[in-house]
Amino acid sequence: MTFTQLEVFSALAKIGSFSRAAAALGITQSAVSHAIKQLETELGVSLFTREAASAIPTDVGVRLLVRANDILQQREALRQEAGHERGIARGTLRIASFGATSSLHLLPQLIAHYRREHPFVEVQIDEGVDNVVVQWLLERRVELGFVVLPDDRFDTMTLASDELIAVLPASHELAGQSSVAAKDFHDQPFIRTAAGSGPYIDQFLAAAGSIPKTQFRFEQLSSMLGFVAQGAAVTIAARLALPEPPDGVVYRSLKPRRSREIALAALNFERLSPAAKAFVHMAKKMHP
Repeated sequence: MTFTQLEVFSALAKIGSFSRAAAALGITQSAVSHAIKQLETELGVSLFTREAASAIPTDVGVRLLVRANDILQQREALRQEAGHERGIARGTLRIASFGATSSLHLLPQLIAHYRREHPFVEVQIDEGVDNVVVQWLLERRVELGFVVLPDDRFDTMTLASDELIAVLPASHELAGQSSVAAKDFHDQPFIRTAAGSGPYIDQFLAAAGSIPKTQFRFEQLSSMLGFVAQGAAVTIAARLALPEPPDGVVYRSLKPRRSREIALAALNFERLSPAAKAFVHMAKKMHP
């Protein structure tokens, strides 16, 4: 078993395609296939189910992927520790972000400061919805990620407070209110998004027995805001994920207010690589 085989295994599991994994790794597709075949032969299990051009991890592949990613993380940490002893801060830091809340409001300033202090560390950012970020952390695909508290599975450090708000057409009758209750959404044409705040929105509505009429489902906030501006529907979203309200759209607080805490998370802060520890230390100084 080699580190190269584990790197190919991790990349293929993440990307799901032999050809795209090969392109990402800078090797040939046959090299990817060969590495996976050798690893499967040594382990005596099938790591992937091949379907046309796709590669889907088997159940045992998913379990072994966590081990493989942990080995790769510890190798990176070992390299960084050795470099640190020689006075060289180098390596790769992988961070997961869950969209506009962390990607636009927290990361830019953090990354700018970090790169000034550690210019030879390569920072890689992967973005996904909340539950995907959690999965990446648990599978050790990334060392650090942004999560919504509470989450007892991780070591966490709170960086920001956010809240859910009502997003309404300016002409809507609810726009005249200073705050909007869950019951006010009952039977209203409603937009749902793929954003990770969905479960929190559902909890808010369900607690009051409010059932909006879900007529639209969008992945992009820009699409959602466009339909709200046209007066087609109302919705709920996280404030930090939203831009300033465009023409035809107003934001209102919810009643009762629904706040949420955004935190930087890791499986274990003590086992982080030097590059990740430096990022956590810097984030703590910037958000005491």
